[in-house]
Amino acid sequence: MPLPQLAVYRHDRGDRTLVTLAGEIDLESVPLLRAALERCSRDGVRHLHVDLTAVGFCDCSGLNAFLHASQQAALAGRSLRLHHPPALLARMLDLTGCGFLLLGLPFGQSSPPLHGTPVRPLGRHGTAGDGPEHAARPEHSVGTSGGGGPSRA
Repeated sequence: MPLPQLAVYRHDRGDRTLVTLAGEIDLESVPLLRAALERCSRDGVRHLHVDLTAVGFCDCSGLNAFLHASQQAALAGRSLRLHHPPALLARMLDLTGCGFLLLGLPFGQSSPPLHGTPVRPLGRHGTAGDGPEHAARPEHSVGTSGGGGPSRA
């Protein structure tokens, strides 16, 4: 069984903890993420900050893990905040309306643009650029690289 492609680093300072993640968050690595978040909860961490700067990919299993941990933290009077989410996770947070739960944004506010990426409003069918004003713009997809990593089939 291959090792998860996710590294977890934890730094405690008083009642605050910074968890820095590096790699990819997907079905294979999410058990490691869940375990790290649950350990912080068991240890009584009051304010958990998760730095995602070095995360290149996060799918919906990662979003689910963060939402579950956030819910558990809120029930215990604690907080969990994500910092610098990768583009796909930021987009999922916008589409699901969960940004205020995990990014500390006011309810209803979208996350700020990532790394100079222009924000395109959603059209009437819920997809970016489905209106006539966006007809000439090329679509950009977010996905994993086709490098020499294991197949995800």
